[in-house]
Amino acid sequence: MVEILAYAFGIMYTPGPVNLLSLNTGLNAHTRLTFCVGVGSAMLLLFLLFGYTGAWLVSPKYQIVIGVLGCIYIAYLAFKVARANVKVSARSQPETALTFRSGLIMQLLNPKAPIAILPITTVQFPAADISGISILLWSLVLATIAFGAPTAYMLMGRYLSGWISKPSYFRVLNLGMAVLLFYVAGDIAYSHVFKAWI
Repeated sequence: MVEILAYAFGIMYTPGPVNLLSLNTGLNAHTRLTFCVGVGSAMLLLFLLFGYTGAWLVSPKYQIVIGVLGCIYIAYLAFKVARANVKVSARSQPETALTFRSGLIMQLLNPKAPIAILPITTVQFPAADISGISILLWSLVLATIAFGAPTAYMLMGRYLSGWISKPSYFRVLNLGMAVLLFYVAGDIAYSHVFKAWI
């Protein structure tokens, strides 16, 4: 049981597209917990789906499709982050404010989500004799952990944003986050699409 939690924390709290976007939102002095709820909800759906059906739903053909869609969506969000206007004094929600729907879609299309979920549902659950209603209970626990990851990044960004006062600094941070997101999209395209295709 401890191994499941350790793996979940390790994989969900490392920087990825969802956590980077959350950090960027926090740096721009916004807190969008609805986005984090969307991420947690997507993970709950995926844990339940794979927990009760196993890995047979995720054939390599579907992984490539999910990878392509995920890359396009992450690149689109990176583009929006790069173009976002920053108003430090106004503290108003930007046009690209993250919503429940964007968190849900992004996590469902995130090709790294099955990488996090499949070892738990297909290896660790059976090894720990987790089945039936226990899959639902564990899925709720793990989805809560998934909600906590972008929330922690968002709050960390919010705390750091108090130390930054010039809009030009935020502009540089936005561009940096956009570059990192483009990098993540490219890495996913190479690792999960191109290499799987050849």
